[in-house]
Amino acid sequence: MPYRRTERVIERLAARRDDILASARAVASAQGLVGVQIVPVAERAGIAAGTVYRYFPAKADLVTALLEQVSEQEVAAMAKAAGAAPGPLSGLAAAVTSFAGRALRQRRLVFAVLAEPVEPEIEPQRLACRRAITGVIEGCIKAAIATGRLPEQDVRIAADAILGALVEALIGPAASVDADPAKQRDAVQAVVLLVLRALGVVDARARGLVVQAPWPAEDAA
Repeated sequence: MPYRRTERVIERLAARRDDILASARAVASAQGLVGVQIVPVAERAGIAAGTVYRYFPAKADLVTALLEQVSEQEVAAMAKAAGAAPGPLSGLAAAVTSFAGRALRQRRLVFAVLAEPVEPEIEPQRLACRRAITGVIEGCIKAAIATGRLPEQDVRIAADAILGALVEALIGPAASVDADPAKQRDAVQAVVLLVLRALGVVDARARGLVVQAPWPAEDAA
């Protein structure tokens, strides 16, 4: 009779996998993806390296899983923020504010996931992460165009440009955002205002949308 895993065993395995990913996330937050190696991740998780290999046969598998986890969380947070907004332009401002505010809380990690150089075998997942995030922005722009709130434009190029601006201005190596939460919020609002203006929102309306966009909660998923 073939062995069948019990529900408790499945839960334990899933919990162990989550622990490994949490350790990988902590390492990436401190050192970037270059630091996500099997041995240091295992040490941080308090387990043997061989245990990590059972879940992730190679570093590429571990990093890929981490990229998937982070992008899924950010996409979910952006979509939730946009969905709670009263209209398409408010949704766009809320989605961008959500991403930017959350990114500033985990600058090293988000920059590593979206822009840090990676091995060729990991690059496809990196691109998928970026596309998932820009996909939310695209959806918001399309909704605003469809309702006449924005002029017709190439939404793919616009979304890519917005993500690039957010990364460079807020979390990239050249970014100079202060650690003070108030100044971080000011920086995010400045970038969101720039985004709205660039998409074709008149200045007075753009400023109002920026002020009204909710700041992401600390525990936002």
